[in-house]
Amino acid sequence: MKELLNRWQAQAAGRLTTHTYPVHLEIDDAARIHALAELFPGRSREQIITDLLSTALDELAAAMPYVAGAKVIANDEQGDPVFEDVGLMPRFIELTRKHQKALKGA
Repeated sequence: MKELLNRWQAQAAGRLTTHTYPVHLEIDDAARIHALAELFPGRSREQIITDLLSTALDELAAAMPYVAGAKVIANDEQGDPVFEDVGLMPRFIELTRKHQKALKGA
């Protein structure tokens, strides 16, 4: 979140999709979005929501636990086996790439 605050202060913007995703926010969340927009007048409420969602998705992906499978895919620096990840992360990455491709093609 600190990186996000720094990015807002630097006014950086990323590449956006042409799709929109209408959502209804809880009143308390909406009030906080409005407060952030007032604190960072160079950012629209939509940009703040986009940035917060992106940061939350990054943190969610980072929190997905590694689940060691049976297949050895490499050896680390000490020569110990590294097992394939059979947790949620590989499937999440695969599905993300699939949807990135579809969204870029649209």
